[in-house]
Amino acid sequence: MLVLNQQMKVKFITFIITLFTISAFSQEPLLTAKVSKNKLGINQRLRVEFAINKQGGDNFKPPNFKNFKIVGGPSQSVSQSWVNGKATFSQSYSYIIKPLRKGEFNLPPASIQIDGKTLLSKPVKIIVTEAVEVPKNPNDPDYIAEQNIHLVAEVSKSKPYVGEGIYVEYRLYFSNNVGIYDNAVTESPQYNGFWNQEIKRDNGSQVKTAMYNGEQYRYAVLHKALLIPTKSGKLTIDPMKMDIVVAVPTGRGDFFGNPITRQVRKEYTSAKKTIISRELPLEGKPESFTGAVGDFSYDLIASKNVLKANESSQIKVSVKGKGNLKLFELPKIETPKELEVYQPERKEKVRITASGLSGSVTDNYTVVPEYKGKYKIPKTEFSYFNPKEGKYHTITTEDIYVDVVQGKQLPTTSNEDQVAKQAVKTTGKDFRYIQTTADLKPYKPSRFFKSIGFYLLLLLPLITIPIAIILQKKNEERNADIIGNKQRKADRLAKKYLSEAKLQLGNKEPFYEALERALHNYLKAKLYVETSDISRDKITQILEDKKVDTASINNFIDVLKNCDFARYTPIDNVQMKQEFENAKQVITQLDKQL
Repeated sequence: MLVLNQQMKVKFITFIITLFTISAFSQEPLLTAKVSKNKLGINQRLRVEFAINKQGGDNFKPPNFKNFKIVGGPSQSVSQSWVNGKATFSQSYSYIIKPLRKGEFNLPPASIQIDGKTLLSKPVKIIVTEAVEVPKNPNDPDYIAEQNIHLVAEVSKSKPYVGEGIYVEYRLYFSNNVGIYDNAVTESPQYNGFWNQEIKRDNGSQVKTAMYNGEQYRYAVLHKALLIPTKSGKLTIDPMKMDIVVAVPTGRGDFFGNPITRQVRKEYTSAKKTIISRELPLEGKPESFTGAVGDFSYDLIASKNVLKANESSQIKVSVKGKGNLKLFELPKIETPKELEVYQPERKEKVRITASGLSGSVTDNYTVVPEYKGKYKIPKTEFSYFNPKEGKYHTITTEDIYVDVVQGKQLPTTSNEDQVAKQAVKTTGKDFRYIQTTADLKPYKPSRFFKSIGFYLLLLLPLITIPIAIILQKKNEERNADIIGNKQRKADRLAKKYLSEAKLQLGNKEPFYEALERALHNYLKAKLYVETSDISRDKITQILEDKKVDTASINNFIDVLKNCDFARYTPIDNVQMKQEFENAKQVITQLDKQL
């Protein structure tokens, strides 16, 4: 009897499982898309979930989240139930997304493969409005992370003169209530209208303490740059953006009393900074002023004042001090025509500090005399504007004399006059009688007909026609090679835009500046847009609108990011050559599609 009951139980369980399986698999497969809200502010987030109601789904592909940024996910979940004799199954894929701009958007379909077929979800309409005020929950982890971490841009001076150096420092303030697990710069600031250079910090990102908004905070300096305005007016420093993983306390403790934290990923943005660049005053501006702003000294020195003919002397024009040493012209020297002067050799010993550029810039002229004598190199003037005093200064040097004690004698004016007089002396043969006889010879003109030149010109068409036919065929074959022509054109473009970067291989900072400038100039020439004034997200959007594939866009953005990151990290020549080849390949890929 007991055995019989056990057999009945086994059959009953088998029947239930079979019925559940049949019910679950008998459903028509369907992929649905649901969002937590269809209308939201640009400062809000939403959850989108794609669910399939049948087992066996494979190769799920999410939609292209254009105009949105994924801030969480994907997360997967599977659920199945049996209610009132009805079995249900659901497998879902969830994402947390944040809008990048305002507007009305259609979220494209997602896809999944099941039973050899591809299912598509329906598009979802989402409306993004202006930022809305969101009620803050003091216990919300996002709110706690927002209140305890601040990304701040600090500028040393908000109203500098054109050419006056200032610095911007990006600090990350975080309180003792939270911890930081990971961080990454997602968008570097743009310094349009400034000459800029990174200021290297000896202590790296050492953590310090300071007061912020009346409270004690820890902070780390993430980036510091020297900025020199190159034009007057209102200039803006775009924000820096970062993704940070924050450890937020939950208010609970573990078995040992240690606080339990929860990790939250948030995006932080520094405030946009506005700089008012003042034009240099016109009053008292010297004619010799060439743009030097700072505090300088000036010298004009000769290495030798007494020398022999064909012996060289170095004339040194040197400016020393603090200011925009790389952004003005040095005075030019004028020498007598009897002295041979070579193009000057520029030497720069400039270092970048927190207070600006300091050091010296020198032009070395090599002077070689040919004749014996004493020659004067006239005095020169150098003018600069001191921003602290608000006025111009002019430094005037003394005349320099070069005494050539040995060599050929310079021809004098009196000797020249004697030569001129001898040239017009009469010879006694100025007047002669008319000749009555002539010694004439027969003139035999050369004939062109049947000459060597005649036969060469006669054979020339017979020689050039086959050559022209061969060249024409080669040209037609080359024109028919559409893929090859595109490749050659793209390679020529890449070499054209990357020529400056190639010259700077081995010099890290000039190389990456030239590389980034080449990429922006390519897009500017190809798409007629000022890419230096827009963000990478905008560049991505423009390329997507031009139907450029995602892989090429990602490669282009990756090279731009590497240009930013490589300036702050140790890089060797092999890596620079690799970056150059990557940039060349990226331009070639884009040009094929554009």
